[in-house]
Amino acid sequence: MTGGKRPAAGESRSLFADLEKQFQQQARPLAARMRPKNLDAFLGQQHFLGPGKLLRRLMDADRLGSVIFYGPPGTGKTTLAQLLATASQSRFCQLSAVTSNVKEVRDCLDQSRDELLSNGRRTLLFVDEIHRFNRAQQDVLLHDVEEGTVILVGATTANPFFAVNSALISRSQVFEFQPLDAEQIAELLRRAIRDPVDGLGAYEVKADPDAIEFFAQVCDGDARRALTALEVAVLSQKSRPVHLTRELAAESVQRKAMEYDAAGDSHYDAASALIKSIRGSDPDAGIYWLARMLEAGEDVRFLTRRLVILASEDIGNADPQALPLAVAVMQACEFVGLPECQLALAQGVTYLACAPKSNAATVAIGEAREEIRSGRLLPVPMHLRDRHYPGAQQLGHGDGYQYAHDAADGVVSQDYLGTDREFYRPTSRGFEAELATRLQAIRHVLRQARNP
Repeated sequence: MTGGKRPAAGESRSLFADLEKQFQQQARPLAARMRPKNLDAFLGQQHFLGPGKLLRRLMDADRLGSVIFYGPPGTGKTTLAQLLATASQSRFCQLSAVTSNVKEVRDCLDQSRDELLSNGRRTLLFVDEIHRFNRAQQDVLLHDVEEGTVILVGATTANPFFAVNSALISRSQVFEFQPLDAEQIAELLRRAIRDPVDGLGAYEVKADPDAIEFFAQVCDGDARRALTALEVAVLSQKSRPVHLTRELAAESVQRKAMEYDAAGDSHYDAASALIKSIRGSDPDAGIYWLARMLEAGEDVRFLTRRLVILASEDIGNADPQALPLAVAVMQACEFVGLPECQLALAQGVTYLACAPKSNAATVAIGEAREEIRSGRLLPVPMHLRDRHYPGAQQLGHGDGYQYAHDAADGVVSQDYLGTDREFYRPTSRGFEAELATRLQAIRHVLRQARNP
């Protein structure tokens, strides 16, 4: 055994603790190390966290209650929860709805109650993926949330108005997180490159502007993804200083994983954007949203059904070829399948977007059904009733009916409804303009039967 003074027990424990802390820090990924230390350093979400905005005002007034953070991954939900706990001087307790059970929830609530009664300090309970809790687990939180025992911060990537109990929603403020913009991501990357303690300052990184811009664009507003890619790019180079080029940046990023839930918000939001772009006659936007949905693995049958509906709902008789074309696209997709059927889909989307628009038929059926639901039902006029069964003629059914084809122009002065109603009002767009002119003449003849 070598000579020298043996470290005391306390010194030994301190030495091991320092080593453990050092190893733990080294193991943390760059995204975890670069989390901001205070609210002022937090990037993004200024629509509710900026000066004078709701969450900031709640913090300034020391009235922070339960909140639900809703938004895509990598936008700072967990980080902001930790910063709120620090700023409000609250004890921080974190649970994952994926791995935690009711007992763990109750234990955390009991500890929070004890902390409040003994020290007067509240607990900020952060529940990640809160929509994964079942109804019973969410109900366990209600009493302590209502009593103010805990400040609940629930984080979710699913729309909380569908995924979280309405009782819990009613007791919480909902804040929707937006993806960070490219400049915010670029600023975060530059911070990481400069920071000698938590960042990559020790690696002497010389980053080309287009490399930073590439990371900022390709990460789709996900700060965690951008920082992970930066760390891979830097650590994979052994020489110093590290020259970060766009080529090196591109080699450090995996093919992007589309954030798309076929039964959730991303599905319905993209479908809404597609239909509204076609309705608004923008073929470029329509093609983009179509491509977005195809890249995410959207069901082709869902897409074709929506196009068939749109052809009647938003185009109608302004272009009578729209519906046959949409049906042909649907049949082509069934016959060909992916990837080739994307060509038929693209043809359908661009044609429908450029076609003249009319919702006159949609409005007509809506008004007629509303009249039937809310008004007095009109009897079928006697001359229009069926007279093909025995005894119908004795009842006078069909008496006086005029066969339209006997008229020179195929229109006879005859009442088909029993009252004056106009549900279909053609527009002046496309083929429907011709229909409007023809219908004006037809209605003039038909009115003569009601008002001789």
